Amino acid sequence: MLLDTASLYFRAYFGVPDSVKAPDGTPVNAVRGLLDFIDRLVKDHRPEHLVACMDADWRPRWRVDLIPTYKAHRVAEEHEGAPDAEEVPDTLAPQVPVIEEVLDAIGIARVGVAGYEADDVIGTFTARAKGPVDIVTGDRDLYQLVDDARGIRVLYPLKGVGTLQLTDEAVLREKYGVDGRGYADLALLRGDPSDGLPGVAGIGEKTAAKLLAEFGDLAGIMAAVDDPRAKLTPSQRRRLTEARPYVAVAPKVVRVADDVPLPDVGTALPQAPSDPAALEELARRWGLGGSLQRLLTTLAH
Repeated sequence: MLLDTASLYFRAYFGVPDSVKAPDGTPVNAVRGLLDFIDRLVKDHRPEHLVACMDADWRPRWRVDLIPTYKAHRVAEEHEGAPDAEEVPDTLAPQVPVIEEVLDAIGIARVGVAGYEADDVIGTFTARAKGPVDIVTGDRDLYQLVDDARGIRVLYPLKGVGTLQLTDEAVLREKYGVDGRGYADLALLRGDPSDGLPGVAGIGEKTAAKLLAEFGDLAGIMAAVDDPRAKLTPSQRRRLTEARPYVAVAPKVVRVADDVPLPDVGTALPQAPSDPAALEELARRWGLGGSLQRLLTTLAH
């Protein structure tokens, strides 16, 4: 099981009231909410291996160099020359280091790799997996990894993590008209305002799905642009022609990497905390209470 950790702690932050506080009054709603999420996921799905995948770089330079608008609207205003920082609610940012310390003390594998997003870490673990993989994320970009033949599905939270959409190829075909492999091409053509991807003007989700059904994949669509016999409307042909510079670079931006240099870490689910003394101190300092105890009980069984 691979967790898109930031996606889940953002959901926890907005789903758990900020009246949930540490003894010193600091909000810990994201910390406790994430522990509750992990407890529920382990209880319901019993994975043998679990990795909390992290954004070591939420907006990698190599993606921005290809498409400058990539996630540009999410950049917090910083001093000139400072690295891009993501806009994060004021009371969430201080909880992220606490989340990291708690996961480490429990012994849950936590992996982020410099220059890559959590999606890329997930993509690489998925590519290397010998057996089925459940990816837990609120980010539809990862639908591109769904693969029934390999047992790879996305668990997409609809409400908390108690109600998950188990996303396989049948779900993708019904909702989007494509399989996992086709989802990245669909997203690229349609664009994605939440990621600052412009897409191809005039080609929305339904048109993109029809073009992919007709021509197979992005390469097939672009080959059709040069084929006067291909069934494209004049406006589609014109717009795809105008979008060639974008289409040439967008696949590298949209598709998750599968060749990230992952560290050598043990990913087996721990049955007992790896650092009980540190965990006890964190629990006391941050008032982690029942959320932590429930997870530790679940892991022990």
